[in-house]
Amino acid sequence: MAGLLSRERTVAGPGFNRWLVPPAALAIHLSIGMAYGLSVFWLPLSKAIGITRSAPGDWKVSTVGWTFTIAIFWLGASAAIFGAWLERAGPRKAGVAAACCWAGGFVLGAIGVKTHQLWLLLMGVGVVGGIGLGLGYISPVSTLIKWFPDRRGLATGLAIMGFGGGAMIGAPLADRLIKHYATPTSVGVWETFLSLGAIYFVAMLAGAFGYRVPPKDWRPAGWTPPAHPQKRMMAQGHVHVERAWRLPQFWLLWGVLCMNVSAGIGVLGMASPMIQEIFAGKLVGASGVALADLTLAQKTEVASIAAGFTGLLSLANIIGRLFWASLSDTLGRKRTYMIFFAAGAVLYALVPLAGKLGNPAVFVGIFFVILTMYGGGFATIPAYLADIFGTQFVGAIHGRLLTAWSTAGILGPILVNYIREFQISRGVPAASAYNVTMYILASLLVVGFFCNLAMRPVKEEHFMSESDLGTMGATPAR
Repeated sequence: MAGLLSRERTVAGPGFNRWLVPPAALAIHLSIGMAYGLSVFWLPLSKAIGITRSAPGDWKVSTVGWTFTIAIFWLGASAAIFGAWLERAGPRKAGVAAACCWAGGFVLGAIGVKTHQLWLLLMGVGVVGGIGLGLGYISPVSTLIKWFPDRRGLATGLAIMGFGGGAMIGAPLADRLIKHYATPTSVGVWETFLSLGAIYFVAMLAGAFGYRVPPKDWRPAGWTPPAHPQKRMMAQGHVHVERAWRLPQFWLLWGVLCMNVSAGIGVLGMASPMIQEIFAGKLVGASGVALADLTLAQKTEVASIAAGFTGLLSLANIIGRLFWASLSDTLGRKRTYMIFFAAGAVLYALVPLAGKLGNPAVFVGIFFVILTMYGGGFATIPAYLADIFGTQFVGAIHGRLLTAWSTAGILGPILVNYIREFQISRGVPAASAYNVTMYILASLLVVGFFCNLAMRPVKEEHFMSESDLGTMGATPAR
């Protein structure tokens, strides 16, 4: 088995079609993308003992919700810890490890739910599953970039698009399974965990064994490297991962990712209550009626519209990952992020005006564009790293950069949630409680704009020598 998973066994033979690699990466990313759909389990878990309603001893939704927070934290942490190992071990071994952790996390979680042990749920889906998320997320990055030196953005966009879309498949599937397994003595969650674990294990193994790495000195037929790579911020060598994170370029890109994600993830987490509180009765033809004053039927209709808004934002996230990452191959990474931050800051600043005008269509349109740039930021950053630091250690460097995601996953929701609560406590109407937050999120994007503006190519003295590259079997920068 060790030989079967070795990096040497994944080297592609002559005539291998490089377009077979993105579907393998997609199989893994669609599986781990279910992390965004874990909230489908929270309400059933809050009635695991009472079955039809919460009973003494049942967990609170806010308590089981920590599972997602822990998983995202361990995504960033494990990507940083195991990134260098992944470069040595190869994508197949990392993909198999990711499959074992992600599926194994669901198995441990199932045991925790069955025995009503919260620590097992948090340890399983949160910690073990989170490690699987990190390994699975970064496993295809350096491989795809080496296969597509001519289309780095498109390649990473194709793979990372799957992470944004995983919940669109996984959440409805989980909901169906919960209803299928539900009985008078079980809410159906632990059975669903086991089923999803088995499905994702098979899908991720298929993806892992579909990985191939290009042979040394391979390049696409008919492709030649750019004539003036320095002008396009294209590295002329490879920077070792242990040196890369000590350079200012790494921390500028860390700031770029953190600011972009903080602004978007905070909105994603509060999308449903935000549109309900801002527009309330206007969404159902009852202009001027506050959310609290609507009838039960009207509130139900408003909630359904809000759920549709949340789903639309998820679609924007997916579309943006492919669209913006592909466009960055033409515009360049730096210009693409300039658009993200400049346009995003203006759009966030316009949100209070859209709310004041009472135009839901404009409001939805603004956030649709914003969320495309949020997803595009995730998909474009691996290609940006390859442009700046070379391709040899891009997976490991990307892993360390994902700690910016872990930070943003805490910063963004705190800004949106707590500023809203503070505003309401001061007597600000719920419909206006998000205005200050939008201006603060816009200011975060301004900070990101200047981080990106300060980016410069890495100096030649930081690149690895030819002898070091030869010892490692590395290929020249492309």
